[in-house]
Amino acid sequence: MSRIFSGIQPTGDLQLGNYLGALKNWVMLQHDHDCIYCVVDLHAITMWQDPKLLAPNTREVTAGLIASGLDPDKNIIFNQSQVPQHAELAWIFNCVSRLGWLNRMTQFKDKAGKDRENASVGLYAYPNLMASDILLYKANGVPVGEDQKQHLELSRDIAQKFNNDYGVDFFPLPEPLILGEATRVMSLRDGTKKMSKSDPSEASRINMTDGPDSIAKKIRKAKTDPEDLPGDPKDLAGRPEAANLIGIYAALSDQSLADVCTQFDGAQFSAFKVDLTELAVSVLGPIGKEMARMMRDPVYLDGVLSTGSERARAIAVPILGDVYDIVGLLQSQS
Repeated sequence: MSRIFSGIQPTGDLQLGNYLGALKNWVMLQHDHDCIYCVVDLHAITMWQDPKLLAPNTREVTAGLIASGLDPDKNIIFNQSQVPQHAELAWIFNCVSRLGWLNRMTQFKDKAGKDRENASVGLYAYPNLMASDILLYKANGVPVGEDQKQHLELSRDIAQKFNNDYGVDFFPLPEPLILGEATRVMSLRDGTKKMSKSDPSEASRINMTDGPDSIAKKIRKAKTDPEDLPGDPKDLAGRPEAANLIGIYAALSDQSLADVCTQFDGAQFSAFKVDLTELAVSVLGPIGKEMARMMRDPVYLDGVLSTGSERARAIAVPILGDVYDIVGLLQSQS
């Protein structure tokens, strides 16, 4: 059985893009793989986080994972900061990774913006920590969105260079798993931009905790174009908003784009949005209710993360010990 690793940041307000781009696929993967899912709170602080909100947000994301269908007994679910081996291996990878590799990372350029000199070193070295997250467990596969493929390629480069530098065949080269019809869900207000919780407009996204009325309102006001829906996915070219809404329907209903286009061939958006709303409410409604229930029981969520962290450390500690031996670091024998 192959080992899968993936992580999600605890920055609050899980939204539809998180569910369709990650959580829904994670639930599917748990049946056939050894899965490790991490709430990456160390990654989160590469950008300023309110300390009063970080722990509650970590619990909320954990609730979202479980409410979406992840079984904490079947999977290892934990938060990154409870397993210090992530940061320890990341330092070693800081010494393996090359500046030129990090300089090519487009996500740093996007997040740092024009004032790059004032960005944190953590944000710059974020991909090395991501490589540590994956390779610490010798994961074979990583479910990623299109925007994370470059970071996974860096993880493979680091693994290969480590193996070559030390003359070992130690780290596997993890493969990307890009699954589903809506791997990149776009904004409801602009089909050319990714749906994001950082967007100042609440109308741009559907949160997993939104109620039926809020979901209906956001879909009803979602940007469209004047043409009817096409019967062929090829005709979605140049129609980003139409492509986004049809992709969301396909992912929520477990259908292909072609099947959805056939189903709604020639339909007006007003009629399509009614069906999309009904589908979204039927899928997200129970998840939102279960998240709310679990958030009222923080002791349970903390217990899930504590138990998951113990299980993660049981895998991570001996692997990091082997890395230290390979590098030549002197370790206590006690």
